[in-house]
Amino acid sequence: MKLQILSKATDLFLTLGFKSVTMDDIATEMRISKKTIYQHYGNKDELVEESTMYLFDTISTGIDAIFALGYNPIEELFLIKDFVMKNLKNESTSPIYQLQKYYPKIHKTLMLKQFDKMGNCVVANLQKGIEQGFFRKEINVPLIARFYFAGMTSLKDTEIFNLEQFPSNEIQLLYLEYHLRGICTDEGLQELEKHLIKNK
Repeated sequence: MKLQILSKATDLFLTLGFKSVTMDDIATEMRISKKTIYQHYGNKDELVEESTMYLFDTISTGIDAIFALGYNPIEELFLIKDFVMKNLKNESTSPIYQLQKYYPKIHKTLMLKQFDKMGNCVVANLQKGIEQGFFRKEINVPLIARFYFAGMTSLKDTEIFNLEQFPSNEIQLLYLEYHLRGICTDEGLQELEKHLIKNK
């Protein structure tokens, strides 16, 4: 039951927002009593924290699986973008921004875990791209990895990127293109163009 509650809560938080969803909403959606939820989670903060870690683990496992498939580094980044967007569901509620605003401690913990995970993944992707001739040899790998992570994180800030003006799917694609155009070789740019055509 605990895992079922966690799964449903995560789904609702992503669909409606961390602030908007109440324990009553979760109980109603699951057709159980609120008391049943409190048998497993002491309060909403505890449930929010476990939900964010559950989501982090789900996405991390998926990213690892994509890396294991052995795609070239550009295709890899497009696949990861699509996978993450699918798992974050309806970003019109800006769940990560709500998390930052209303649950700052949980958000900070999540960001540190994401930086550790994403940092390693991006570094590995950059190194593979250099080895395969898609990315320029002279790029500063640790710094570019941080640029990429910082940019991806800032895209979630709806005060900067208003979702009505800048739909999430659009800015994610444009940011990935922006990142790749700065580091690609001629061969890498040719590969990038193929994926941009597919994503139109």
